[in-house]
Amino acid sequence: MLGKMVNVTVDRPLGSFHPKHKNIVYPLNYGYVNGIIAPDGEEQDVYIMGVDMPIKEFTGRVVAVIRRINDVEDKWIVAPEGYTVTKEDIIKATFFQEQYFNIEIIL
Repeated sequence: MLGKMVNVTVDRPLGSFHPKHKNIVYPLNYGYVNGIIAPDGEEQDVYIMGVDMPIKEFTGRVVAVIRRINDVEDKWIVAPEGYTVTKEDIIKATFFQEQYFNIEIIL
């Protein structure tokens, strides 16, 4: 899916709290891609980078994949056209949640 354009429904906008862990605040928009089912049986989860305000929907390019080695699902990084990220950018932006997993970042 790297390089593909996707439409994301944002169900956890920037600044919102995790639905089960109220101590986790989302420092970026987080959502899912309708119609693409991940290995956990739910729709594919997505972090949106390069957008600094809460949003409800977003269309962007898959610029990276976070592969969770000790979990069944991966997370996609989606960004506006032309936005570039490094592995370090992704680690910093997603640490609030990915710190609990052993991950590999695929660019």
